[in-house]
Amino acid sequence: MFTGIDEVDWASLDHAYGPADDVPGLLRGLASPDPVEREAALDAMYAAVHHQGDVYDSTLACIPFLLELVAIPEVQDRGAVVELLTSIGGIELDGDDEPGPDEEEFEEAANYAMAAAAVAAGADVFVGLLSDDDPGVRLAAPCALAMLHGEPARVLALLCGRLEAEPDAEVQLALVEAVGRIALRHAGLRAEAVRWLTGLLAPAHEPCLRLSALTQLARCGPASLPPDVAATTTALLREADGPASADETCGTDDLLRTLHSALGDRVDERIALLVGRLNSGDPGQRTDAVWMCHGLIRTWRGPYDELVRCIGAQLGDPEPRLRAAAASLLESLFGLALPAADALAARIAGADGGRGRHRGADGGAVRGADGSANGGADPCTGVAVRDDRALVALARLGDPRAVPALAVALEEPELPREVAFAVPYLGAAAAPLAPVLRRRLGETELDDGAVPLMLALAALRAAEALPEVLRVLRGASEQGGEWVTESALRALTAFGPAALPAAPELRTLLASACPSVAAAAAKALWAISGDGAVLPPLRQLLAADGPDARRSAAAALGFLGPRASAAAPALRELLGSRERWLRMDAGIALWRVTGDTRDALPVLLSAWEENRYGRVEVAECLTEMGPAASPAAPLLRAELSRPRRHNVLDGGSGTHDIERDERLLTLCRRALSAGT
Repeated sequence: MFTGIDEVDWASLDHAYGPADDVPGLLRGLASPDPVEREAALDAMYAAVHHQGDVYDSTLACIPFLLELVAIPEVQDRGAVVELLTSIGGIELDGDDEPGPDEEEFEEAANYAMAAAAVAAGADVFVGLLSDDDPGVRLAAPCALAMLHGEPARVLALLCGRLEAEPDAEVQLALVEAVGRIALRHAGLRAEAVRWLTGLLAPAHEPCLRLSALTQLARCGPASLPPDVAATTTALLREADGPASADETCGTDDLLRTLHSALGDRVDERIALLVGRLNSGDPGQRTDAVWMCHGLIRTWRGPYDELVRCIGAQLGDPEPRLRAAAASLLESLFGLALPAADALAARIAGADGGRGRHRGADGGAVRGADGSANGGADPCTGVAVRDDRALVALARLGDPRAVPALAVALEEPELPREVAFAVPYLGAAAAPLAPVLRRRLGETELDDGAVPLMLALAALRAAEALPEVLRVLRGASEQGGEWVTESALRALTAFGPAALPAAPELRTLLASACPSVAAAAAKALWAISGDGAVLPPLRQLLAADGPDARRSAAAALGFLGPRASAAAPALRELLGSRERWLRMDAGIALWRVTGDTRDALPVLLSAWEENRYGRVEVAECLTEMGPAASPAAPLLRAELSRPRRHNVLDGGSGTHDIERDERLLTLCRRALSAGT
């Protein structure tokens, strides 16, 4: 074993933490009879030699020895070594992604390519592992073959032929998944793989195997799925989770997640699957289904009323994690949470008994097991806990039933920020909250803790809070920063002429070194007094260096409207800017200043196509234009026909993504109905 390992100059090679002279010891540790030593060696291989998926020169040097290890039956835990090899050799580089020889990433990409070639050259070793005595080895081998072996047709035949002889249910699922991988990777073998997978749907097979085949078909052969895929899947899940399958290792949650994702834009079928799962008797399965709902609703548009009602029903479940998951999702849905409004109101009433009973033994807000106020009971007193996420969700619906609980929450010694940020969504219904908002603003530090209070007061146009807002404005430049200052200016803008005593401070801020503050001060002064003195500094800001300053100025000029017509030539000039956001903002401002679509509309139509994240702002402007924006009608109709949300990000999401996309759809409909 390990012939030639000491002939490698390991000290001259590197891994994530420097010279690789410790690697021979790690390789020998993988072959140790001591399970603790084997586990430590494997952890170290992933931490250093294959750190976060990277391939170093030492990683390449390890490959022959790792291939040797998996071929020796006496070595324990060889399945883990097969998985390590699969990870090392399984990174693919598509042609467009490969860096050129003069790029910094070239050496890294070359290492990946050499690793793939080296593992593939020895991949025949995995063939014999399909019938190994160790189930862990048999479990890892199918994926290794599907991803690494250079003869996919041979591998497909081996995998399909092995299924009948394989006694382990979990390994059977791995064989089915590997066939699906081959179908996805090799178009010429897809039809054969799909035929085999379709045959596994027959009732003679175990439910877990049929579920696995259904999942792979959704990924590689959706046309071969049964027409009633949701009903079929729900029935199979019920059968697989039932007592008759108690001894069968299946992982139905994992299978459902994979199938759910593979169904892609088949939203109706995905909804039906999740509704079925949300009616399961297992709280864990329902919790998992709620988290799957997150991904579905965040990514795809669809008719979610029934699904949202089912999510709302989970708020009354005794399982705290399920309640927290449901409240978290409903909080992110904004208007889409409407079918769950009654459930949210009941949750809030039940959490505080309608009397604000939400304090712990020390007088502070009671927090859930995860440290957040997600509802439950104080373990010391048994008193019900306010569910902040449910409260925010109800407030974001504009539901006045949230007001009493909001009033209690706003009295907390430590202001719950997200709750305070939700107040503006209530509109006029939040008027009873103005006194406590004003008092809290008068007490708060001059930092970003004041922001949600001022935004709430701005939404209420509570001009009686002028002294408290001025206190923040006067001290924010030193203690609070730009965001606090701009929030104070937004409140003054909302107060309008009632905020006239603030005019001296606003005139001073017109000369602020921060462009966004100067522009916000101009808007506030205009709203308060209509003072044309704001126009020269805004025109000067429009000519400043940097797109951010120009964007701030353009937005403020658009707010002024026709009274800012003198700035129209400068705005027209910005329509040709290289900055796409600036072009869009200039086009919107030009329309609002001139009321003329000839120059602005073509720029906005281009902005729609080149910058999907600006479509809400463009749609707002198109709605204002009315019939004059008729050339935009095809774009608006095309947007309404798309199943995927316009602002979906791969690998991430924002807390307001769903709200913005739903707003875009509303604006598109409104613009079209206005004659666009």
